[in-house]
Amino acid sequence: MPKPIEQLMIDMVKARGSDLILHAHSAPWFRVDGELVEQKERGVLEPEALEKMCYEILTERQVKNFEDEMELDTAHIIDGVSRFRVNMFRQRGTIGAAFRCIPFEVPTIEQVGLPVKIGHYFSERPRGFVLVTGPTGCGKSTTLAALINHVNATKAQHIMTIEDPIEYVHEDQTALVNQRELGVDTYGFQAALKHVLRQDPDVILVGEMRDLETMQLAITAAETGHLVFATLHTTNAVQTIDRIIDVFPPYQQQQVRMQLSVNLVGVISQALLKRSEGKGRIAAWEIMLCIWSIRNLIREAKTYQIHGSIQTGVKHGMMTLDMCLANYVKRGVVTEQDALLKSSDPDEFRRLLHGDEEDRAQAGQGGNRGRQQAR
Repeated sequence: MPKPIEQLMIDMVKARGSDLILHAHSAPWFRVDGELVEQKERGVLEPEALEKMCYEILTERQVKNFEDEMELDTAHIIDGVSRFRVNMFRQRGTIGAAFRCIPFEVPTIEQVGLPVKIGHYFSERPRGFVLVTGPTGCGKSTTLAALINHVNATKAQHIMTIEDPIEYVHEDQTALVNQRELGVDTYGFQAALKHVLRQDPDVILVGEMRDLETMQLAITAAETGHLVFATLHTTNAVQTIDRIIDVFPPYQQQQVRMQLSVNLVGVISQALLKRSEGKGRIAAWEIMLCIWSIRNLIREAKTYQIHGSIQTGVKHGMMTLDMCLANYVKRGVVTEQDALLKSSDPDEFRRLLHGDEEDRAQAGQGGNRGRQQAR
């Protein structure tokens, strides 16, 4: 018999939801296809009842940590249903919680929708630094899981992951996989990264780069011949590179530019949109590959020119977010209105979407004027 809070998670999964959000003096909320839906028929959760529900799935140690820190990240498994990423917090003196559904099955590159050649290119590098970026809830963890899954399936290598908490669980295939969780297996990203090079890894996954030292250690790991995957909460490739460099003090920034220009393999930035038919969501991508011209722009502090290099780098497999969004709208996968909300440059998006029509209209007007002059 599932616990009351587990029943809510089960019902959320049945409703095709991705998240369950709870807070006192409110009914539960499900996030379905990106939109929050209040479950009014389930009634209001009182503070004492909500706290009891949440504590039922925690160990004594987790309860103590939560009461000491007033924050908790963990995971919960319901057999036969799903794995859940759990965050508990305090708000207005009461408990609140958010549960993210993480399927048991690790997705493939094809299933997440990333161009297969690009996914294989990133996963098959012998060394370097690969960044997956985007806002919270855009599917970064799923994309990383797909990339790691490809390595796991195809290479006899040692994969080390450092996560907060562990989301997708990777079983050993061709590769050997060790997964470490903050608070359970290590005290933090910094501590784990300081020791990871002594653990004979070939591939390292850093769940999130939150501070200067974590970024420096991740870059150093890539520099010493490892393939390193990591995430950042940035919205495009240019912002990602600038964010990393700007975290460092001014006297170190040129050195970091040099390190990135040599070791960065590429950046995948993504956003999630509702499908036009109303069921499910699809990821839109910005993909930057570190070809020699982009490496020069990073080294020379001309990151503002990188966007132009991505636009002209289609033959290499690169694309801007607006190029991807315009393609989706033309194919009828998403609506123009939803794509416009995710666009990084609305004017550029409109030009990509309607430019051919405008050019034909202008050509037609020019032809009419020419005929009138001939008369």
